[in-house]
Amino acid sequence: MLYTNEFQISRAVKLWLLTGLVMIFIQIVIGGVTRLTGSGLSITRWELVTGSIPPMSAAAWEATFDLYKQTPQYQKINQGMTLGDFKFIFFWEYFHRLWARLMFFVFVVPFFWFLWRGMLSRRLLPRLLAVVVLAGLEGFFGWIMVASGLIKRPWVNAYNLTLHLTMALIIFSYLLWTYFIAVRPRPMLAGVTTRLRRLSFGLLGLAFVQIALGAMMSGSKAGLFYPTWPDMQGVYLPSVLLDPGNWQSAHFIDYDTYPFMPALVQFLHRNTAYLLSILTVLFCWELYRKTVTGREVTTERSIIQGGIFALLAALTTQVLLGIFTLIACKGSIPVVLGVLHQGGAVVLLTVILFVTYHLKVKQVE
Repeated sequence: MLYTNEFQISRAVKLWLLTGLVMIFIQIVIGGVTRLTGSGLSITRWELVTGSIPPMSAAAWEATFDLYKQTPQYQKINQGMTLGDFKFIFFWEYFHRLWARLMFFVFVVPFFWFLWRGMLSRRLLPRLLAVVVLAGLEGFFGWIMVASGLIKRPWVNAYNLTLHLTMALIIFSYLLWTYFIAVRPRPMLAGVTTRLRRLSFGLLGLAFVQIALGAMMSGSKAGLFYPTWPDMQGVYLPSVLLDPGNWQSAHFIDYDTYPFMPALVQFLHRNTAYLLSILTVLFCWELYRKTVTGREVTTERSIIQGGIFALLAALTTQVLLGIFTLIACKGSIPVVLGVLHQGGAVVLLTVILFVTYHLKVKQVE
């Protein structure tokens, strides 16, 4: 089997990779809508083939609705829900699963075609195989997440939700990095110090932590407990976190029973946001000073300059969306703002990855 040169990746392969990235982004957004509308537990079975077809008759709808009536979510929260209301939440979970199946065909079928034609470089091939494996794990974790809400709790387990979203972001990030390799195999930017490069990876890691905390915020509905900013119901540090008696395993496991975990998660999410914002601004300033100002204009420097402004814009937008989402949590989490905030997190992560990739080669001390 012949492999293409890494500098000669075809436009078709690049477009295919970009299509996969867009589809993952859309899937993350759909997942946000599914979670915030309480739709994730509406389909109680995991059927890879027959699950692709929704109920097609009144009797089939009633049977599907009867299965949902056996769940804790219906019995504790949605008791008395009409069939029409059930169809609404069914749609979003069905759409979420259907889009996942569509992504499988869009990615796997062209993959084998490109592999057969020798259109994938030796550098891309192992990365794409890793994406396939990670995608399979993501589907498995997704079902574990759904199953966690079908036994006792009326919602999916927040820890499983965090794992599911984090895995989706890992797949997205890994595929995005692969796309960067296909488009610009050897970015060459002079003037990059090891410190700047390490700081860019530090921002990337911190962004992942912040998004994971955001998933825990959503899964534990922590925003409903302290819907104020910049304080948390009038204080910086809630008193529940200062009581040593609350720092025990039961409060971490049964987070929906005690007020400790929502307070802890929101406190960490807020302060990680502050830290990420400060470090990002300092990073952008130093990067601009080291690689853009006082030098001749080159393609790489123009790319980095655009990345700097895009990073600051994405950060500002995400911070504002986070504040607006939080203060709008009066009794319920606002779906539109919540979804925009989750989508904004992916955009911010994308820009950080973009800048980090272009700093990874040709370092100078």
